[in-house]
Amino acid sequence: MVNEERAIKFLQDLIQIESVNPPGNELGVAEAIAGHVKNPGLSCEIKPFSENRANMIVRLEGKDSSRPPLIFNGHLDTVPIGDNLWEHPPFSGNMVDGKIYGRGACDMKGGVAALIEAMICLKEAGEELEHDVIFIGTAGEEVDCVGAKMMVEEDILKKAGAMVIAEPSNGRVFTAHKGVLWLEIKLFGKTAHASMPDQGINAIIHMSELIERLKKFTFYAEEHGLLGKPSLTVSTIEGGVKTNVVPDQCRITLDIRTVPGMKHEKIIHQISELLEELKAEIKNFQPELNVLNNLPALENMKNDSFVRLCLEVNQELYNMKPEEKGANYYTDASIFFPQLKLPTVIYGPGNEKLAHQPNEYVEVKKYIQAIEYYVELARRYSS
Repeated sequence: MVNEERAIKFLQDLIQIESVNPPGNELGVAEAIAGHVKNPGLSCEIKPFSENRANMIVRLEGKDSSRPPLIFNGHLDTVPIGDNLWEHPPFSGNMVDGKIYGRGACDMKGGVAALIEAMICLKEAGEELEHDVIFIGTAGEEVDCVGAKMMVEEDILKKAGAMVIAEPSNGRVFTAHKGVLWLEIKLFGKTAHASMPDQGINAIIHMSELIERLKKFTFYAEEHGLLGKPSLTVSTIEGGVKTNVVPDQCRITLDIRTVPGMKHEKIIHQISELLEELKAEIKNFQPELNVLNNLPALENMKNDSFVRLCLEVNQELYNMKPEEKGANYYTDASIFFPQLKLPTVIYGPGNEKLAHQPNEYVEVKKYIQAIEYYVELARRYSS
């Protein structure tokens, strides 16, 4: 049923479109998808919102559009290629030894292409489902989820019954993922000639004291059954003017991953208290705290019927043990789920360990299996 040759070419075409974020350039991906679904007869709407940026909607109409539709979701942007050399050019879509290489092959143009191909398969089969299947393609997930924030107000989403997000899950059913809290901390000092350090205030030395405290930071949260423990990573650091100048500024960013039930406001308060403690202990310690990203974790209701269906289909098609898994990364579900309360699963062909890596790839076998999975899930959702 799956046209493998077409599906492979489609994914390669998407990989060859650079949609690195920043700046995004998702419009090119949306236009390629629109062109791909035109001949099969799927309706499509591209929703531009700034230069070369867009969300999109692709609809497979069922018998009764008043029924809650099944939503397919995927983001159209990718992370940058990084500084490491790639064995295969990052925008080539080269297929070698049963693997398709390129930025986005795993995260998540492989998943997007599989969702679209599944909708085309259903259309070409001539069977009319009882409900609509709607693909929501979003911009900006890799940075700020700007596309999802805009799309959450769409009427089709407000009427939806369930959602599948094709982020990489290696063919497993993820039913929860961690939340994310990105914080920026700046410390301010005073410049002086480096030969006279006592005349200045060294912001980098002050930051080293803060980092030591952060290494001992304690979360007040229980370990989650699917997601484990929360984490805190000092991700970037910047500071200094030049070698012979006492640095008057230092900046770090923190990547904090949370589990369901944790209150991000409480973590921000803990960090603020820590800064106040250091301010009292260290002379001329001048901090500034900013929130860069704040997205909650995903967790479905226990014993949800849609989750059970997703597990059953995976077991029947591929003999996968029907057990729920969780993801350490976040998705657009951090925007959709709190607003819409939709049962939401993550199921994609990519291996999540390859996301954001050089030489990113997706296995062709897993890619084709994902298409088959989405087709069967859409059929069963209808029944």
